[in-house]
Amino acid sequence: MKKIGAILILAAGLAELSAQTNNTTARPLSLQDCFAEALKHNLDVQIEQTAPQISLYNLQGAYSGYDPQFTLGGTHSYNDSGAYLDQSGNLTLPTIDNQNSFNSGFTGNTPWGMNYNLGGNISEQHVSKTFSTNFLTGDSSSGSIGLTATQPLLKNFWIDNNRLTILVSKNRLKYSEQALRLQIITTVTSVENAYYELIFARENVKVQQEALLLAQTQLDDDKRRMAVGTVAEHGGTIEQDEAQVAQSQANLIAAQNTLSVDQNTLKNLLTDNYPQWHEVEIEPTVALAAERQLFDVQDSWSKGMTERPDLLQARLNVEQQGIQLKFYRNQLYPQVDLIGSYGFNGSGNEYRDSFNQIGDTSRPYYSYGGQLTLPLSNVGPRNQLKAGKAMEKQLLLQLKQLEQNVMVQIDNAVKAAESAWESADATRQQRIYAEAALNAEQGKYAVGKSTTFIVLQLQTALTTARSQEIRALANYNQALANLAAAEGSSLQRDNLTIEAK
Repeated sequence: MKKIGAILILAAGLAELSAQTNNTTARPLSLQDCFAEALKHNLDVQIEQTAPQISLYNLQGAYSGYDPQFTLGGTHSYNDSGAYLDQSGNLTLPTIDNQNSFNSGFTGNTPWGMNYNLGGNISEQHVSKTFSTNFLTGDSSSGSIGLTATQPLLKNFWIDNNRLTILVSKNRLKYSEQALRLQIITTVTSVENAYYELIFARENVKVQQEALLLAQTQLDDDKRRMAVGTVAEHGGTIEQDEAQVAQSQANLIAAQNTLSVDQNTLKNLLTDNYPQWHEVEIEPTVALAAERQLFDVQDSWSKGMTERPDLLQARLNVEQQGIQLKFYRNQLYPQVDLIGSYGFNGSGNEYRDSFNQIGDTSRPYYSYGGQLTLPLSNVGPRNQLKAGKAMEKQLLLQLKQLEQNVMVQIDNAVKAAESAWESADATRQQRIYAEAALNAEQGKYAVGKSTTFIVLQLQTALTTARSQEIRALANYNQALANLAAAEGSSLQRDNLTIEAK
């Protein structure tokens, strides 16, 4: 009779679970499967993946400062001076001037700061002037082609705005790559924590089902004893059993709700399309276990100092400020430029005459020289440099503070992992002793040497011990994941590789 009642209760519990999931599809997933899904579909990861792309486009755009510009222009001008009387009363006859001119050229900057202009121009002029009843006309053309260059020797020599923008853009690209790595580590850690939390929730449902089974078995046994007169009908025993069954049912309902919430938590980390996963029941393929690991704080600190993405980002901020300071220092120097030009002239009556003379390079021209521009106060650049140095000092202090915080976080994570391991071992022993104590008390109860109250207390203690054991196992695995995140070594630990597209 006792076994039949227990079987009926267990079947009822399984039927209730089945009713909750009769529209779901079971999907077994390993932890690595969850990582793969998250790296493909997690929305936080997808959002952060766009940052390196944006930074790369910004870097490529920074090189536009070296793009040459082509100009092409043409002008037609007409001027009729008209006739007029001068101060002496003499008549000045009109002059008509027609002129067409064209110009083109390439201008740009070089990576060493030189500014150049390769250009040419040509024009043709037609002049008509009236002399009494006669007209005097004349045609002429002229043109030139040449290169003009200006090379800074101090200010803007080893760094200028173009080079500053490129160097900062390269730095920000590395920064965004570390931001993506940080997001992936955060997501991977969240997935692992949610995965083990789901395993705990599933195991806890089983624990609460077993607790309900124990309580119902005790109730059925006491009812049978009452029927044969072994237990007094009004001794409160049945009421105690009923209360235990009701409490166990409430605990089971709460555990089932927690399981549903933990399912959704993990699903939300794995997908960018939740409706597709709504009817999916994730079945972890990993059992809760605790593998002993040895911890070395010094080794973990070394990993943290070299692997933590936020630390690497802070160092990149210091590096970026160093680039800015290099530019600010250079701006303190006077502007000393070498200027030179070289080209060829041409002239004649028509366009072709000018083109021919330019082409045979028979009329060269050149110039060279220098120019000094000296600011009299330099207030702006000097204070900009001072502000930049203060900013660098601030960033260095922030880096030092972050390094110290990372060391404390790692130390705490190591202690948490060690404590979780010891707790897992202790709760296992607690569960073993609780099982033995309940079995012994049930044996006493069977021969009338114990009470229902004591048996129910030991049942509750066993359920608590079982729940604490699986909680400790989940905590230990989560502590290992959190330690890897504190070290920045999650990707290496889980054999994951990332590529910023």
